[in-house]
Amino acid sequence: MKAFQYTIQDELGIHARPAGVMVKEVKKFQSKITIEGNGKSADAGKLLAVMGMGIKKGMEVTVSADGPDEDAAIAQLEEFFKANF
Repeated sequence: MKAFQYTIQDELGIHARPAGVMVKEVKKFQSKITIEGNGKSADAGKLLAVMGMGIKKGMEVTVSADGPDEDAAIAQLEEFFKANF
């Protein structure tokens, strides 16, 4: 299992548009990818679950991947979070 932590910088937190794009990125990988934050955990491939976490600016999230392409998944998602959140 691989993981990274990230502090949300976007004024709106994790909101619909970038969260939808994130879900599309997650679905490119075979690994099980989860996001944890605000005392909750969700499958990063399920938009409503991610939106239901209520992640706001300044909150720290942990994204983890477990599976055959976990290294590539974490590398790509870390770049995605830096560019979008």
